[in-house]
Amino acid sequence: MTNHLPNPNEIFPNAYQTSCFIKNVIQSPNIIVGDYTYYDDANHPEEFEKNNVLFNYPEFGDRLIIGKFCAIASGTTFLMGPANHRLSSVTTYPFNVFGGVWEERTPAHLSQLPFKGDTVVGNDVWIGRESVIMPGVTIGDGAVIVAYSVVVKDIPPYTVAGGNPARVIKKRFDEELTEILLAVKWWDFAPEKLAAFLPVLCDPDLSKVKEVFKGELQ
Repeated sequence: MTNHLPNPNEIFPNAYQTSCFIKNVIQSPNIIVGDYTYYDDANHPEEFEKNNVLFNYPEFGDRLIIGKFCAIASGTTFLMGPANHRLSSVTTYPFNVFGGVWEERTPAHLSQLPFKGDTVVGNDVWIGRESVIMPGVTIGDGAVIVAYSVVVKDIPPYTVAGGNPARVIKKRFDEELTEILLAVKWWDFAPEKLAAFLPVLCDPDLSKVKEVFKGELQ
């Protein structure tokens, strides 16, 4: 049996090179990604920041925060706050960005945009193919976002959500197991402890899983 553990500091963690641990390719100071979170794409997954985080201007003040062990499918896009237009006046047209007299006679563009705050994705979140995550939403730990969804509101932990706009379809587990998982925070286990717990994490016998993790809380 091999004792090799995946290295969270690798860009391409396996031989296929279609999955990228994206924390290792991020350049923008306002994008924060946890260990082992990957973006999967057949074409240059290492260009996640360039192709999948849109309208990102750090000076605007919002952040994209993604937790550990998230699986982000091909084509998923995160829209940052500057993707918005001014909504406080009779027109949404961005005159200021076109320069000249228009720029002279209008307020600075970014200063007039609605500020939605940080976009936050929890830990162990699976985001399906071609989904769109709008500015300022929070997706809770353990949530699943169905492919081709548009997330415009917060999604609770350990729920399955989908559609346009995305709505909660179902809870993944009962309340007790959900609370236990949120308390245990397995994604913070040391690598060796996590490796030992992999059979539990992948066991479909949820009653047994519940009892094991209860022991972790004692």
